[in-house]
Amino acid sequence: MTLLSRLLPLSSPRLFAMTAVTAAAALSLGVGSAAQAAPHSVDVAASGAAASTTDSPNPFAAAELDGLQARQVTMWHAGQPLSHWVLTLDEETAARSYTGGVFFLYAPATGDRGWFRNLDLMASTVKDPRQVTIADAQFVNSHPRVEVRYGDPAQPDLARTVATSTIWM
Repeated sequence: MTLLSRLLPLSSPRLFAMTAVTAAAALSLGVGSAAQAAPHSVDVAASGAAASTTDSPNPFAAAELDGLQARQVTMWHAGQPLSHWVLTLDEETAARSYTGGVFFLYAPATGDRGWFRNLDLMASTVKDPRQVTIADAQFVNSHPRVEVRYGDPAQPDLARTVATSTIWM
């Protein structure tokens, strides 16, 4: 008799027990580690935390920023600090009133779209100015101009440019 035939019929208490044991084993092995990623970003310069991880060079140093600021942040993944650089809206730009649209990252020379890191997930658009977090240095540094726009991503030419990163090539 095979294991499958032992577990059938589906209403069998054995199937329920086997499912519960499998789920418990998966959780104990860290399958749910994404939930443990602790997306608590901390401004390292302000907190002084994770001093050993703050030595990485700023990948956005060559960019001229308008409405953006480069920040080194630390995220805690499985109890370990992971420090990296991001671009966020500066305080003045983030404090402005925004209604009726979403933020999106746009390279006007090519029409390419970038991504924001929303907590520990990537998002093509975000609604709140505090969610504008650009972690993709390769995207920013491979385009002469990258813009954070607010409006309808389907009509980027009609959207308002709220911040820019320019690299003089």
